Order: sequence, then C-alpha cells, then structure tokens
Amino acid sequence: MSTISAADVNKLRQMTGAGMMDCKKALSESNGDFDAAVDFLRKKGQKISLNRADRAAKEGAVIALTSDDKKTGVIIELNCETDFVAKNEDFVAFANSIAKQALINKPSDISGLIASTLNGLTIEQALLDMMGKTGEKMEVSKYELVNGENIVPYIHAGNRMGVLVELNNAPSEANIAAGKDTAMQIAAMNPIALNEAEVPQEVIAREVEVGKEQAIAEGKPAEMAEKIAQGRLNKFFKEYTLVNQEFVKDSSKTIAKMLADTEAGLVVKSFKRVALGA
Repeated sequence: MSTISAADVNKLRQMTGAGMMDCKKALSESNGDFDAAVDFLRKKGQKISLNRADRAAKEGAVIALTSDDKKTGVIIELNCETDFVAKNEDFVAFANSIAKQALINKPSDISGLIASTLNGLTIEQALLDMMGKTGEKMEVSKYELVNGENIVPYIHAGNRMGVLVELNNAPSEANIAAGKDTAMQIAAMNPIALNEAEVPQEVIAREVEVGKEQAIAEGKPAEMAEKIAQGRLNKFFKEYTLVNQEFVKDSSKTIAKMLADTEAGLVVKSFKRVALGA
C-alpha cells in the first residue's frame, strides 16, 4: 500500500471539502489514486460537498446562546446557499444544536468545534449529512466564545445577527434586561469598540488626520486645526464606542449611564457581534 502524505490528504480535502480523516481513509482505500479516492467519498455520501465545493454559501442562521448559569456564551454562524433553506425549521434547529454543543465543549476555534461530537457524529460529518438532505453547501463560518460573570445573548429577527454582552455583576432580573437592551443597541448601532481605550490607535490617528484636513479645508487657521480635530475625535467616540453612545430607548442617557442607573457599578466588560455574511 502506498504511503499517504499529509500534503495529499490536504489536497484531496481542498478538492472535495471532505474531512481530513475521511480524505486519509479514501486515499488509503484507493492506494493514493485521487480519482478513485473521489469516487470513494462519493459512495460514502459526500457527493454534495464535492459538487458544490466552489458554490457560495452566504445565507444561513446566526445563533447566540448562553449557559444556564450565564457564565458562558457562544455565537455560531451556519451558512447555506439559499434563503429558502436558511428559513427551514430543520436547518435552524441544526444550527441551534451546534451552538448547544459549543456551550458544552467550549472549543477554542472553529476547527475544534466541527471536530466535536453531535449525536454520535462529528459536526463535520453532520454537516455532510445535512448537505446530502438539502442539496446545498453548508459550513460553520464564524464562532465566538465568551466566558464571564454574566453573559446576555440576543438574536436579531430572522437569525441574521447575534450579540453577546458580558456584564460584571452577578445575574439579576434587572441587569439581564439592561443587558438585552445593550445587546439590541449593539445590533442596531454597530459600535467599533467598547470605549475610547479599545479603539485601535491607527483608527484614532486617521480620525485626527481627517479632522485636521477638514478644518484647514474649511479655512480654519492651522494652529486651530489640532484642537478642532480633537473635538471631532470626541464626537467620533460618542458615536462609535458603545459606552458613550446615546441609549436608543432614552437619548438623555448614554449606555454607561443607563447601566449605572439600573444597578450600582454595572458595566459592560466586553461584547461580540456577528452579522450574517459580514
């Protein structure tokens, strides 16, 4: 029997979209013959993956879930080819089952997630089974894991977006409600960072430079351009950092103020936002 190299296994995987172990077995069974290995995979029910390896899977469902104790949260994006399949109850249920498995195993990345077991199969194998049933390419394209004291989830209508908000205080009815309001704010306003400190320095430098150029173009003296640019940077922070944004339900408050009014010392520690296809 010919020796099967890792490069050959990877090549067959790229050709077919099948799993690493399936590709290795297919090459072993076919003595390294790629055409025979492809036929082997087809016979094992992986024809859909092969035939649709180059098809775009841009529709799907985003699922955000938390554990019962609120200390772990996950978001997964499961993609398919058409909106028709994405809205199918079985597809959404399958996406939820993957998210629930992620909550149990807490894998560190997508590779670990699809290698985990679901109803006796790896998620990678279960994906192939679903492809066989629907006739569409499917893949898990995004996966986020958050651990903390109090994680609040939110799924936007139609499973097209999921948000996780990590709060610092232990769960209570009041702060969970505030956390959901915050998650809805994140979904609607898409902040680029939690606060000023978390905005990348290159973004800040670009905003300052643009502010200076705008001020000079408006005829302001060069010596004033820096101050004007800093003022515009502060406005940028108010619009694009979560804690400084106006609360959409009450514009008299920022998100930070809304949380502080809800419960003493309540703050957001982090957040994750996953939008379908973004």
